[in-house]
Amino acid sequence: MESQEVKLLGFWVSPFVHRVEWALKLKGVPYEYIEDDIFNKSPLLLELNPVHKKVPVLVHNQKVLAESFVILEYIDENWKQCPLLPQDPYDRAKARFWAKFAEEKLFDAAWKAVYFKGDKREKALESTMEAVEEIEGQLKGKSKFFGGESIGYLDLALGWISYILSVWEDVGSIKFIDSTRFPATAAWMSEFVNHPVVKDSLPPRDKMIIYFDGARKKLEI
Repeated sequence: MESQEVKLLGFWVSPFVHRVEWALKLKGVPYEYIEDDIFNKSPLLLELNPVHKKVPVLVHNQKVLAESFVILEYIDENWKQCPLLPQDPYDRAKARFWAKFAEEKLFDAAWKAVYFKGDKREKALESTMEAVEEIEGQLKGKSKFFGGESIGYLDLALGWISYILSVWEDVGSIKFIDSTRFPATAAWMSEFVNHPVVKDSLPPRDKMIIYFDGARKKLEI
């Protein structure tokens, strides 16, 4: 049997780290979590991920992997229980496409809408709404999650939407998700954030607000 000596280097508020943690927990894989201060990077992090110098970093039997999407796929291929990616090649390709879409089009635009001002803020908010519209289209007609009744790869990839966007709404005094305009997205967010694996591992909301408000003030344009 494959040994399960697993370590995860992370940072408490990172959504990229959380998606890896959720995958490990869904599959029942024991792991050691090592908190790393990304503003004062440890020698261990710099040794394990000298290219990007970022978390998450997964270490499995001395094999080192970086980048959360790469790690998710490795976890799914290495531990077969509770499959994350769809079995059909076309569905797998679509899941990867929408994960990349949300990372490139939604995450960046939403954060810019929080710290930009004036016309730049409006443009970023417009881009955010366009991205959410696309996500809404993918969720229409789904029962609970993107893949059906259980959490899968795309849910993990987009899981940050379910809790970070509401924190950013408070920090930026802005509204991203209106349940009337985006009912499928709002319903999915509620299902995801209330799943025991997710709910029991989220950082304290008040601590997240303080962190992101501090980040906003440093970046405010």
